[in-house]
Amino acid sequence: MITGKTPQTHKSLRKIETLVENRTIYSADFAEMNIYETHQKADQVYLEFDFPIIASMISGRKIMHLENKATFDFLPGESVVLPSKKKMVIDFPDATLDSPTQCMALGIDSKKIQETIDVYQNATEIEENFAMSSGLNLSPLHLNNNSQVQHLIDRLLQTFTSGHKSKDALLDVMIKELILRLLQTNARAALLDETSYLFDNNRMAFVLKYIREHFKEEISVDTLANKACMSSSHFYKTFKNTLGETPMEYLNGERLKQAKKMIRSTNHKLSEIAFSCGFNSSSYFNTQFKKQEGMTPSQFRKSILGY
Repeated sequence: MITGKTPQTHKSLRKIETLVENRTIYSADFAEMNIYETHQKADQVYLEFDFPIIASMISGRKIMHLENKATFDFLPGESVVLPSKKKMVIDFPDATLDSPTQCMALGIDSKKIQETIDVYQNATEIEENFAMSSGLNLSPLHLNNNSQVQHLIDRLLQTFTSGHKSKDALLDVMIKELILRLLQTNARAALLDETSYLFDNNRMAFVLKYIREHFKEEISVDTLANKACMSSSHFYKTFKNTLGETPMEYLNGERLKQAKKMIRSTNHKLSEIAFSCGFNSSSYFNTQFKKQEGMTPSQFRKSILGY
């Protein structure tokens, strides 16, 4: 078990740029692991993610303030599953330079979640509809006594930081297992939150498929509204109510996903990556990237393991 200490590989590779929630990124084809370290006491630190997050404490203590949940201590050996776009406010009462608070936040691509759900349904011949319904609880889930989930998270932490040649293949197996185990807990709703709208609205599903296949092209709200056979104003309102973001915000999110993959896997100039992903200017690309990631594309590149 790794819980209670950060792998030595991470310690040798990290670059400390801030004493509060210093972030180091480790990437794979379909997932991203962030290690946050805080080296001084702090209160009311705000975090929010655009995708479902599985957070696990490595060392120290956080006091967590989550929506629709009583305040609680977050300790090593415990995990929290958060739906996308759910804010968390964090206090760090004990963090010091010598004993930093360390936490891992794992984000998994929604396509990988849905792929695993499909396999689970087929393998178990379950007829239950995994689409979202009003009866599912979308509150954050605090897992403080699930040893199987914690063991998997520890293995993922070690594998992400190992630099092993077969890292992506190993991570694929472990992340699928982690998703399956979480689907068997109350965390299921949090994982499904990212993909549920694909089942709820056929018109939106068609539009989302179009965006994912044509994000490199110039796309307007009018174009998407025509695809959905709706007026532009009605489409805009329906899209935002369904997904919680505007069509352009979603389009930029898809472009940024591809940009992050290219930053991880190529040596292309950042300006070339921006234009190849559909952004018409480097400055707009930098602005949108920093808005989503909290850092510039160049900082993101520097933070990636081995880069």
